[in-house]
Amino acid sequence: MAMNIRKGFRFQTYEAPDLTPFEKLFDIFQELITHTSGDVDEALDWLRELDKEYELTDENYTIDDFIEDLKARGYLREEFKDDPNTGKEGAENGDGSGNLSITAKMERLIRQRALEQIFGKLKRNGAGNHKTGKSGQGDEHTGELREYRYGDGLDHISMTESLKNAQINNGIGDFSLSENDLVVEDTHYKAQMSTILMIDISHSMILYGEDRITPAKKVAMALAELITTRYPKDTLDILVFGNDAWPIPIKDLPYLKVGPYHTNTVAGLQLAMDMLRRKRNTNKQIFMITDGKPSCLRMPDGTYYKNSVGLDDYIVEKCYNMARQARKLHIPITTFMIAQDPYLIQFIRHFTEANKGKAFFTGLKGLGEMIFEDYEANRKKKLK
Repeated sequence: MAMNIRKGFRFQTYEAPDLTPFEKLFDIFQELITHTSGDVDEALDWLRELDKEYELTDENYTIDDFIEDLKARGYLREEFKDDPNTGKEGAENGDGSGNLSITAKMERLIRQRALEQIFGKLKRNGAGNHKTGKSGQGDEHTGELREYRYGDGLDHISMTESLKNAQINNGIGDFSLSENDLVVEDTHYKAQMSTILMIDISHSMILYGEDRITPAKKVAMALAELITTRYPKDTLDILVFGNDAWPIPIKDLPYLKVGPYHTNTVAGLQLAMDMLRRKRNTNKQIFMITDGKPSCLRMPDGTYYKNSVGLDDYIVEKCYNMARQARKLHIPITTFMIAQDPYLIQFIRHFTEANKGKAFFTGLKGLGEMIFEDYEANRKKKLK
């Protein structure tokens, strides 16, 4: 007798994953080390405060045990600097310990964590992995068939369809296969992308009781990890801009801090375009994360022209000129505006129109997802 099997959902009480004491603390520590810009001592001070309030540890596993585990597992290193008074090596902090800092292994883990937090766990794919709208001698199959052309690779020939053509054209009695019988499965080119991510580190990124630099930093780390693991043929360069602009290596992202700077958007755009001119990739783009108005320019004589009151017409016009120059170089600029002031929104709209780029007016929520989606969308088309 056949049995009726009922299908449906089974609800049960949620049970938290069984984590070790180290794993519980490690998850919190990774978040703290990002907020403190890589300052281990400050992160551990916060962890001790949280431990007092929420009893994260007990007598069987203490914060000191956790620190030793971090060092043993290669996440922290202890450095002993020369004593300036004696000149001897191995100077300590007075408590028998050296200066703690995070390792390259920890830096990579923080980037991976940012990627999982923002974009979800993405599976690693092969090199390239971005379709364009152009078909030809690429390496991603479209599912469409066409006649063989001189220069097509043998690996793209559809043998089943080609043999079928040979039988239809030449009969099955005396088998013959000619070039005219060959059928090729069409492919897409896998485009490459050179991206510059500009991050505003002016003082306003931590003003008004809102930490804007940490979310921007997390987005940069996640995007860096995404590109290096999923799209290894693409390039990503990070630059920061305050009074001036300068590039930073990806490994330094966890240590990124806001400075007592004005906002020299022009310097950032100039550097971004200079860096992209040296790239040979067809597709180039600039992502800019900013929350404030342009308020600074570096003059030819090396002095700075600054104006933090409203929008300065002289500075704004320089920004528009840079947007137009980028447009002539076929470099679209996508601005992620994380402030909501109406007059700044209007400025970004005019700036975007000058470049024929895009702008997203958003708070901090969803910033990472928007950058990821725009990156993916841009990779599927020619940006010229």
